[in-house]
Formats: sequence, C-alpha cells, structure tokens
Amino acid sequence: MPTGNTRTDTKTPSVDDGPTRGAKPPSGDSGPTRGAKTPGGDGRPTRGAKTPGDGRSARGAKAPGDDSGPARDTKTPSNDSRPARDTKTPGGDSGPARGAESAGHEGASAAGVGSSADGRGGDGGEGGGRRRGGRPRRRRRALKWSAVVLAVLILGTAGTGYFYYRHLNGNIKKDALNLGDNKVAAPTPNAAGQTPLNILLIGSDARDTEENQKLGGARETFGATPLADVQMLLHLSADRTNMSVISMPRDTLVKIPKCTDPDDGKVYPATQGRTMTNQSLGHGGPGCTVATWQELTGIHIDHFIMVDFAGVVSMADAVGGVPVCVDANIHSRTSDGKGSGLKLEKGTSYIQGEQALQWLRTRYGFEDGSDLARAKAQHMYMNAMVRQLRENATLSSPNQLRRLAEEATRAMTVDPGLDTVRKLYDLSTELRKVEPERITMTTMPNRYVGARVEPTEDAEQLFRLVREDIALDGKDKTKKAEEKASADPAAADDEIAVQVRNGTRTDTLAPASGRASTVAGLLKEEGFTEAVADTEGSWSEDRTVVRYPSADLEGDAQRVAEALGIPLSSVKRSTDVSGITLVVGADWRTGSDYKAPKRNDRTPKSAEALNGADDKACMHVNPGFTW
Repeated sequence: MPTGNTRTDTKTPSVDDGPTRGAKPPSGDSGPTRGAKTPGGDGRPTRGAKTPGDGRSARGAKAPGDDSGPARDTKTPSNDSRPARDTKTPGGDSGPARGAESAGHEGASAAGVGSSADGRGGDGGEGGGRRRGGRPRRRRRALKWSAVVLAVLILGTAGTGYFYYRHLNGNIKKDALNLGDNKVAAPTPNAAGQTPLNILLIGSDARDTEENQKLGGARETFGATPLADVQMLLHLSADRTNMSVISMPRDTLVKIPKCTDPDDGKVYPATQGRTMTNQSLGHGGPGCTVATWQELTGIHIDHFIMVDFAGVVSMADAVGGVPVCVDANIHSRTSDGKGSGLKLEKGTSYIQGEQALQWLRTRYGFEDGSDLARAKAQHMYMNAMVRQLRENATLSSPNQLRRLAEEATRAMTVDPGLDTVRKLYDLSTELRKVEPERITMTTMPNRYVGARVEPTEDAEQLFRLVREDIALDGKDKTKKAEEKASADPAAADDEIAVQVRNGTRTDTLAPASGRASTVAGLLKEEGFTEAVADTEGSWSEDRTVVRYPSADLEGDAQRVAEALGIPLSSVKRSTDVSGITLVVGADWRTGSDYKAPKRNDRTPKSAEALNGADDKACMHVNPGFTW
C-alpha cells in the first residue's frame, strides 16, 4: 500500500468499456438481485462496469483533510458504455451502485511493480509504474474495512427488528460467489460433522452516492469501476470456538485467474504477469476477487460480503463511540496540509462520527507512516468495536436498531448464500459464539517488490493453518495432520506417470543440483517406471509435496507418496498441475530417505497477530506528530 516509494501510495487502473447488465427483481423475500429495484426506488440501479484495465490512467481528485492532500477537480468519467441507472433506497437517497469508484487513489511510484503506468492498468504484468498528477490520491479503505464486519455483527444485535425484514432485504444487493473456472474443495467435516466457515470481506472503493461524495468523493470517479482495496479473510473454526482474520495488502502482486461474468458472459482472461490484487474486482465483480484468493491460498471460500463506506460514520455514532488508545498526544497534520486531522490526547479516548473516520484513515502520525501502521490501527479499532457491540448486544433504543440495520444493509453486496436478513442473522449468530479472546487478527506476511509487495513463505504458513482449521491464537489442542487414505484405488506402480521437479531453491540457497533426477531414479527403483524428471523449470517449495489435478488420480498420488515415505498430509489436489507431480522441497536437499520435518503450527511473528480481547493495545505515535 505504498505512497511514492512506500506502500501507501498506489494509483488505480482505468477500465475498458462494457455492455449493460440488468436483472429483474425477484419475487418473495429473498431481496433483489443485481439490477433489481429496491423498496421505494423509482429506477434500476447501476450494476457497475467491470472490465479489465487497459493501461489508461484514471486521474483521481483528492478531497481535503485526507492523507493525500487537497482536492482537485477533474472531468467525470463514465462507468463504461452502459447507461447509468439510479436506484433509490427506501429513504429516497440514491443507493450505492456496485461499480462506482472511490474518491481518487494514492499514486504509485515509478519503482512500483504493476500492470499499467499508474497501477490501474489491466494485465500488463510487472512493469514499473509512473505517477500521474504528482500527488497521492484520497482513500477511505478503513471505513469500508470496518463496515464489513460491523454490518454482520449489527444485524445480529438487530434481530429484534425482524418485522423490518422485507424492507431490509430490499436494501441488500447480491452477486455471484466465484467467477473463476477452478474450484477448491470444501474442507472435510470434523468428527462431529462440523465444517469451518470462510468469508471473504471486501471493501470496495466505490463512490456513487451523495453521502460518499461528502466523505471525500471525487467527481471524476463517480460511477467508475471500483477496486477491492480492502480484502480480509474471516475464518470461523468448525467447532465455533475461535475466529481468525487475515488481511491482504491491496497492492499485493498476484495472478488474477480467468473470470467470466455470469450476467453478460464476458470473459476476462487470466493476467499474463502479476498485478495488484485490488484490480480483481474489475474483472467481473467480487466473484473474481474470491477466485483470486482461492487460487493464491488454496482456501475454500463459502461466502463474501462487500461494502462501500456509506453510513459507517452513522453506525459508529449509533453504538456510542469506540475506545482507542495512543501512547502520546497526536495531531495527524503535516506542514503542507496532509494528514487525516486526527487530534487526540495521550491515553484512551472514545471516538465516533468524523473522529472515528479520522482514526481509521490516519497514516501520518502512526508509527512509520505506512499503510501497515494504519492497518494495525484499524485492527485495534475493530477489536474495540466488537467488544462494544458484545457489551451492548441489546441496544436499548428501537431507533438505534433500525438505524444500524438500515445503514448496514444499504452498504452491502453479498453472494446468494447471504442475500436475506435471515441468512445474515444466522451468520451473525455463528460469529457471536466466539469470545473476543479467541479472535485473532493478522496481516498477510509480505515483502517489498519495488513499491508493491508479494507473499512470503510465512504467508503460506498462515494460509496452511487456516486450511487445516488451526487456531491462530495457539490455544487449540494439538491437531494431527489429516492422514485419510483415498477411496480411489491406485493403479499398478508401473502404470503411474509421475513428473518430478526440483523445488529446493530458497531465498538464501540455490537449488540443490540434480534433485529431480535423483528422486525420479528412486521412484524407478521402486517400480514407478513412468517417473520422469522435469529439468526445464525453476521452483521453490518449503516442504516436499505430491500434487494431483483430479479426484481420479488421488489414489495414485498417495501411492507415490507412500513409496517414498512422504506423509499423506503432503498429498494435495491442485489445478496447477496436469498430472501427478512430485515437487522435491527444501526439506529434502540431500539423501535418498525422506524425513518429514516436525510440524510447526505457530502463527508467524511477521503476521503481527492482535488478540480481540487486548484492550491495552495502544498505537505508537511518531514523535514528529505530537503536540
């Protein structure tokens, strides 16, 4: 999330034009689909343009008071070639269009690795970025980040207002869950028949209502394709005893898979190189962001919830403020006028309204001034908000409940599995089973690549813990890796084709010479005469793994692992391979006998875990911003 040469200053991509999409509203209580009228509305909503970038930059204005500097008016671009169709919400205000863009974006530095000159291009790979406009752009990621979790929790506390059901259903927008071709198998139920829940929380930078514009929206971004600038995976354990959250920086370099829009059939090809993960939203909608996460992490995602930031300030007001702490007096304002304007005294303060917004946006003044520091402040705020909601789970005022539920549902776009208040309420009931002390918030471990970032080996460790439903707070009883034998019988050893790759390269060590050929030879000695060494590519794998592409090859893959003493937990289904593929990892650089390393189920320190019950956490104030 860089600014200039740091992570916080990333420009956003421009978009291609695309055709109109619209859907008729369904009958019944299920709430409208995309393009459906909402109660009280007099037109159909803008579905939002969702096309890949083409390298053209979108010049964002900067509203006053943000870290990015003063506002600058520019020409308003159209969303795409489709006509915008406004929808009114029950109260008569303009409802949020799914495809609108936020008020400008922070500019990417020339050293940035992205697919377009300004970080908003399409699939152009990892070329360097170039700043346009000279100044960083404005953001409200923090508000959206908050709204996603709050919306679900608030709906739970607002369950007493069930008579409001139909009206609230009309506020909720929905979109397809997964637009990619590849699917990740759902986790196997535990002994009690329970399965974990994985929910991708997406903060869209859409700016499509007067409310959003007043919070700093730029005219030229009105109706443009939004970016997924906030992405958090919420993992609820199978036994509902703990919850883990992984935040991914918006400028993480990933390969966005091919996505197909279900409304108009438009195909967005897979990116040729890596591009910023926030661009996935422009490749067909939130379902492509889900597909991108599943490709990267191997985690099955059950639902998504996407919000913009309209009404979040009102939600903060309605719960009576949130306690936050700073270790010194802070005023987030630079000599040239940048900064959120947050001004607090040392210690704990209850913030709400505009001040809550300032806290969530503050970069200048917290620690090193990076987006990582801002994310830490957001984690503290969210934990405190969850504690406040739990302590006030029966909000006394019916008007408070109505207001909270109204704002939460108006801000949402969800997958069809969560498209009614009843479904959201059921979800919130599950979430509220977890006590704050069993909630762990983390940031995906990453390293810089120019002005962008990429996942590290620690990130894969974090993803594995979630895949295996291991609590990030370390309070689980020791879980054994799954050693379930396949029901699919293996073919004869001499009929099983195996490709062997050398994945012994690490960040600090060159590949161990000849390992693919050596291990392929070991397999041939065991009777696998169809084993061959792949010496063309270069791979890196921490642990030796056997991958297979489809269920009919699972038994064969397990037989290969068994022959070499590789545990069945290291046999993985993957769409990245076309046949059984053995990758010799950095844990087997020498010798002919494989010894599985001792399992490490600890959350990496680089994830900067924060416990939900930690009410003593305090943000460190940069000495240059005290008063």
